[in-house]
Amino acid sequence: MLTESPAPSEAAPIFGIAWLNRDLMWLFVLRVLRSLSQGYLGIILPLYLIALGYGAEALGVLLAVSAVVAAGVSTVVGVMADRFGRKPFLVGISLLLAFGTFAFAFAHSFVWIVVFAAIGSIGRGGALAGGAWGPFYPAVQALLAEHTSDYNRTTVFGAFSFVGVMAAALGSALAALPSLMRHLIGLDELTGYRILFVLSGVFGLAMALAVFPINENRALELELADELAREQQQRERPREGLVLGLSPNSWRLVLRFMITNATNGLAIGMLGPIVVYWFYRRFGVNSAQLAGVFFAMNMANAIPYLMAGRLALWMGSVRSVVATRAVSTVLMFAVVLMPTFGLAALVYGIRALFNVLSIPVRQSYLMGVIDPAERSSAAGLANFPSQVTSAIGPYMAGYFMEHLMLSLPLEFAAVMQGLNTVLYYLFFRNIYPPEEIEEAEARKKS
Repeated sequence: MLTESPAPSEAAPIFGIAWLNRDLMWLFVLRVLRSLSQGYLGIILPLYLIALGYGAEALGVLLAVSAVVAAGVSTVVGVMADRFGRKPFLVGISLLLAFGTFAFAFAHSFVWIVVFAAIGSIGRGGALAGGAWGPFYPAVQALLAEHTSDYNRTTVFGAFSFVGVMAAALGSALAALPSLMRHLIGLDELTGYRILFVLSGVFGLAMALAVFPINENRALELELADELAREQQQRERPREGLVLGLSPNSWRLVLRFMITNATNGLAIGMLGPIVVYWFYRRFGVNSAQLAGVFFAMNMANAIPYLMAGRLALWMGSVRSVVATRAVSTVLMFAVVLMPTFGLAALVYGIRALFNVLSIPVRQSYLMGVIDPAERSSAAGLANFPSQVTSAIGPYMAGYFMEHLMLSLPLEFAAVMQGLNTVLYYLFFRNIYPPEEIEEAEARKKS
């Protein structure tokens, strides 16, 4: 059942932006801190492992384990945060990320490197890390939706991603520091990489502090859920019990999201830091060149996020996702055909522009069609298959690269993204969030 979101907290607009209140501002700060770190971690991780003497399969194992851990944590956070509150989980996981990255910087055996990478969620999101930033996102999605209106929700999610991509762009530029320090002051690159891992730990501590000023209106959401239950009882349709925090109506939707996200996760797992490794192996580029390219990509990718809200209102959420992902799929196939690093990076960057347009729309759409009191559970469970399949992807990609064909992971990712696009259209073309229902009903009558 579709419901209206609780009204966002009344507060004066920040920086003259009508929808930006104090709580959203702190959530944006949280995003900036995480994306700064993710911006360079996705680039330096494969290069760091290469410097230690490991290959593509080792990178795949590390990313697979990290993804499995992230899947478990994300699902637990989603289910438990609706029940016990979202802020405690955000603080706890921020501290875990800080510990993991601090420890990763000084780990030597491969086993401990993998363990601390999983704890620190290192490498998640890859070099274009503005759109994916950690296992606690189910709780953040719910808080974002809580502090805005249905009409502004997709705009807020788009702006949230925009800020993340801009921060990731600055972070990706920091990936050039190890190479620059080696040339300027003679510091070996391994030490330069470790300095950046320590810096990520500092960002994790700052993230934990940024959570405390955020208000959480749990009482309002639970009151709304009780009111919905009373309304159903008055219609002699008693509200059925929740399973893992979701009602039967929500489960029917979430199962569809789980199926589509499973295919998307395979595509994500084949890309991420694997793309950085592919550029390195295919064209022989170094960390400074990669940092410059991904800085430019992240900067360019920030722009579409600001268009996501208007695009969704103009085309509709589902049609927006399908159209942008279809173009992205075609361009992904084209990347592997490019003969030079410059052309391959250009096509991959254009592909990313279309791909990122769908990210805030999909996130906002899920929040729009789910009851407000069940949003964290829905986000965690809906994304669980994506986390699992993205864990399989890196190992498969590493095996493909070393034993079959270097470009096979990119081609496989394009196939999975194409399948995801088709399934998304089939499952959701007739399901509308609150802000689109009136227009959809008018189209049916005309």
